Amino acid sequence: MFWRKQRAAIEGFHPLHRTLVEEKWFSVSLPRDQWEPVIRSLAGHEAAVKRRRWRITPRTSGVLVPMLRVLAADMPPEGMLSVALDTRGADVPEKRGPERPVQVSRPIMSMKEWFVLDPWLRMRAELRDGSVVELAVTDRVRHRKYRKRNPRGKIKYKHKTKTVQMVSVTRRLGKGAAPRPPGTPPPRWIQVRVKDGNRFVIRANAKLLGPLKDDELRERILHVSTEPFRWTPTGAAGRSTR
Repeated sequence: MFWRKQRAAIEGFHPLHRTLVEEKWFSVSLPRDQWEPVIRSLAGHEAAVKRRRWRITPRTSGVLVPMLRVLAADMPPEGMLSVALDTRGADVPEKRGPERPVQVSRPIMSMKEWFVLDPWLRMRAELRDGSVVELAVTDRVRHRKYRKRNPRGKIKYKHKTKTVQMVSVTRRLGKGAAPRPPGTPPPRWIQVRVKDGNRFVIRANAKLLGPLKDDELRERILHVSTEPFRWTPTGAAGRSTR
């Protein structure tokens, strides 16, 4: 009976929310106001669903939902917000790169290394100041599998991983808008580049040693996202409403 109630709750979710529950990913572009029912549906998932088979990753409520709210607050009603969310995890075969041998020294006898790239979140928002913001969050996991001979001559197999979470935020300014360097530099863990062209492009990148907890990852993403907006002072063309 309990699972029937949960199944009924899922049937009442927004269609995008149900797609995420059943397929673990979605990619869609919607006007700003059409995201509000999606946000409400996703935010209520944990309270409505307890069964493991229908759970979704905590990143959805801990990272995606807050970022949707932040971006939507800076958008006009007709602005388009695009989201590609992939919660299938890093074990999907197409996310795994090729293996390569690594030069070793004793007591390690041999080692193979490969990387897994999991671009689990992509967002693009058209803001009311005429600029466009793109956000990308990717988990890069380095795998190393090796044979090692211990002092007693016994051979052991080891498998170690190292995760780096890469955050990239790009802001393409509106027509006629020009950036101005902020009064203080960004934190050392954030790299900022400004590109001149038909429109100025400001890109902020960060590599975070992880995996971080969702609340900490969210705060780091927000910190990186703020950096491109420090390059347009209040009152200038293409300013932000932040």
